Amino acid sequence: MSEVSGPQVEALSGGGKISSPTTRLRGGGLVRGVLPPLVAFGCFIGIAYLFSYVLLSPGRRFLMPPPHDVVSHSFFRGRNLHEQLGAMWDTAQVSITGLVIAFLIGSTVAIVMSQAKWIERALYPYAVIVQVTPILAIVPLIALWFGYDFTARVVVCVLISIFPIITNTLFGLLRVDANLHDLFTLHRASRLERLVKLQLPHAVPDIFVGLRVAAGLSVIGAVVGEFFFGQGNPGLGNLLNLYRAHLQTDLLMGALFWACFLGIVSFWVTGFLANRLTRNWYEEHR
Repeated sequence: MSEVSGPQVEALSGGGKISSPTTRLRGGGLVRGVLPPLVAFGCFIGIAYLFSYVLLSPGRRFLMPPPHDVVSHSFFRGRNLHEQLGAMWDTAQVSITGLVIAFLIGSTVAIVMSQAKWIERALYPYAVIVQVTPILAIVPLIALWFGYDFTARVVVCVLISIFPIITNTLFGLLRVDANLHDLFTLHRASRLERLVKLQLPHAVPDIFVGLRVAAGLSVIGAVVGEFFFGQGNPGLGNLLNLYRAHLQTDLLMGALFWACFLGIVSFWVTGFLANRLTRNWYEEHR
């Protein structure tokens, strides 16, 4: 079978380069990944303009300001932008602090529960109670115990974000294959050696799953805490409350955008770290 030379390949391809199937698939995957969100975003913007200019009278347009007003008032006015970025930084500090504390407490509780079934039965119901208790119902109690500033906001973050860390860490610690446990038993490994060398490494992917969910919840907790505890450094929750009181819907939507942006960044960062640290746990990442 004769080989096809470079000029012949170029001639067969119409004078251009032959794109590989992998390149075509990657290009198509990029379009499929980017196009649907852009279409949905365009539909959302169109609906917003429909409400602003068609369904609402000019006197009620402040209820749904057109998107260009939101952008110009929130992002292109230096004072407003500086105010919202400063508030986002304050919210980020509360969220990160709460997430770190929730991770330390939640992972410790999960490790303790994984060591004995009776400990799991004793502690797990209380973790569920923390998850299902409406945070608004205990806000007055938090204020009474911790005040109205940074500490109270961090407590709200911890209460909201700790449950996914406990459950996912516990799941990862308990789902180790029984044959591996038998191997450690055969080598007379201590409980601590079994935990450090077997269970914790095996649970790392599940720990990051819980941390990723908790990162978004921690931002929600920070905003909720700031909304109800008005003292201390102003965060996005304070701005949302202030803009709502003054019927500044355009600025309120701008602050809401930064709250969503902070949650997305938190989710992305934890996902990126999980991918970098746990890629070898999965066959497809090898």
